[in-house]
Amino acid sequence: MTEVVRALIVDDEDRICFTLKEAMQRVGYVVTTASSGEGALEILREHAFDVAVLDLNLGGKVDGLSVLEAIRWRWPRTVVIMMTAHGSLESAVQAIQEGVDGYLLKPVRAAEVRRAVRQALERQEKRAELQLSGGAQHTLQRGPFAADLDSHRVVQNGKLLDLTPQEFTLLVYMMQNAGEAISPMDLVEVVRRYKPEYLNEARQIIKWYIHRLRKKVELDPSNPRYIVNVRGVGYLFEP
Repeated sequence: MTEVVRALIVDDEDRICFTLKEAMQRVGYVVTTASSGEGALEILREHAFDVAVLDLNLGGKVDGLSVLEAIRWRWPRTVVIMMTAHGSLESAVQAIQEGVDGYLLKPVRAAEVRRAVRQALERQEKRAELQLSGGAQHTLQRGPFAADLDSHRVVQNGKLLDLTPQEFTLLVYMMQNAGEAISPMDLVEVVRRYKPEYLNEARQIIKWYIHRLRKKVELDPSNPRYIVNVRGVGYLFEP
C-alpha cells in the first residue's frame, strides 16, 4: 500500500495505547490514540481513519460497542480490529453483528495487532481492485434462489430478500458450494474475513449468522430445508 495509513487506537489502558502507537508508527502509520470511548467519539466526529483498533471493554459511559456503531455509521469504510480481555466469544457477539474485520483476545502482542491490521487492509484493497476491474458480472442461480453478484441482491421465489452484507456473502458462498458440507472455520473466514484460532470460536460466531439467515430464507427455521447442519462437519446448502 503506497498511501499513508491513518490509524486510531482506542483503549483505556495507557500502556496499550503507547505500545500499539509505537509499533504502528514504526511501519509508517499516522496514529491517533484515545483513552476513552468519549474521547474516541469526539475524534470521530471530525476525522476519518483507514483502520481503528478498538478495545471492546472500555470503561466509562461510552463502551467499545458504542464506538464501533459510530464508526460504522460515520465512516463505514474504516477497517475495525476489535480487542477484548474476555476469553468467551459471548462478550463479542454484538460487535460481530455490527461487523468487525478482525477479533483478538487480550493479552495481545503488538506484532499480532499489526499483522491483523495489515491483513485486513490488504483484503479491503483486493476487494476495491475487484470492483474497479468489473468484478463478477452475472447472476448465480440455485433452486429458488437467484443472486445478483453486482447489486448484492438475492431473490427467492421472486421475492427480494432483506439481507445484510454478511448474510449475502454467506448465502452466496454456500450457493456456490451447494451440496458440499462447509466447516465453521471456512464460513467464518468468508463472512468475517479472518480465520479464528479455535473451532469452538468459529462455531459460536457462525451459528449466529446461520440463525439469522435461516429466519429469512426458511419457511420453518427450526426445521431448515435449504441450510442444514451436517453433524461434526458444518453446514450444507441444499437447493
